[in-house]
Amino acid sequence: MPYHHLDPADLDPTPDYPCDRRGISDTAELAALHLATYEMAPGEQLPRTYHYHERREEAFYVLRGTLHVETPDEEFVVAAGEVFVAEPDSPHRAFNPADADGPVRVLGTGAPKSDIAHPYDPDGE
Repeated sequence: MPYHHLDPADLDPTPDYPCDRRGISDTAELAALHLATYEMAPGEQLPRTYHYHERREEAFYVLRGTLHVETPDEEFVVAAGEVFVAEPDSPHRAFNPADADGPVRVLGTGAPKSDIAHPYDPDGE
């Protein structure tokens, strides 16, 4: 069917991920759009590694808490109700600092879905 009504809390977490990731696009078998929820406890990060994509545009909508995003130029602090957007070829690492007051909940989306993440080494420049 072309419709899906999902509760991310009912989805299985992604195995071997650095935080609690629930893949909405995986469950709905979306072809072009990446969509997932992320719950990060203090000290956890959203991606598996500091990375960039060649073609994918990514957006992180903060539902609860405060998300920090490291980039080569600065660290962004994104409050609940705000969005952080990374364009293609823009290295970033989203995380919840170890000294944070509580968890961060994020809805992450990106397209195209199949654009692989390339590791970025901030010390390699």
